[in-house]
Amino acid sequence: MPSSDTVAVLDGQPSAATPHAARPRRRSRRAVFLGRLRKIHLYVGLWGAALGLLFGASGILLNHRAVLKIPVEKTVQTTVQLQLPRSFTNPDELAGWLRDELGFAAGQVTQVKTQPARTVIWADRDVAQPERWTVGLQTPTRGVSAEYFVGNRFVKLEQSDATPIGTLTRLHMAVGANAFWVLLSDTIAGSLILLSITGLLLWTQFHPLRTTAVLTSLGALGAAGWFMWSL
Repeated sequence: MPSSDTVAVLDGQPSAATPHAARPRRRSRRAVFLGRLRKIHLYVGLWGAALGLLFGASGILLNHRAVLKIPVEKTVQTTVQLQLPRSFTNPDELAGWLRDELGFAAGQVTQVKTQPARTVIWADRDVAQPERWTVGLQTPTRGVSAEYFVGNRFVKLEQSDATPIGTLTRLHMAVGANAFWVLLSDTIAGSLILLSITGLLLWTQFHPLRTTAVLTSLGALGAAGWFMWSL
């Protein structure tokens, strides 16, 4: 006759001597957190994969455009003299008129500069040059540079159209892009930061030795960056 400590199965049913055998094992809080972290890492990576590839490719082209001699703008440029309807008191007023006249949006005026009146040497002569205003207007596909000397009745406009590669590089830098594209670019940048943080946490899995190694490496990288910045 089996003793009371023996695990027995009678008629296919477990005996009453094993009440704890069927209880499921509870996962630790660390395992649950790491599981959720893997899901976050997966979906954030899925979101940033397509545009991340675009930003990475355009970044490589930007870094090597001089060596590879990649044309960013078309060689054909159009220069015209545009008659002004009235006199302008400041360069911002001129920039606003050019924006409306040439069909640019409010955020596409990228540069407004003023150069004070001065004396320049030209052909061995001292020539008085009046105050000079320059205005830059940019979209992802074209750019317009305006030059105006105070007192003139005309403003000089020079337009250059971007090549497909130039359009990619302008989108990479959000030159002349609307607010939607800027916010979309910010989400890609944020997703890369989040991917880096979650990737480090998944690699360490909160083991003391790995966590210490990561913190030490980040501290050394931060110190090296601060040292280079202070030079």
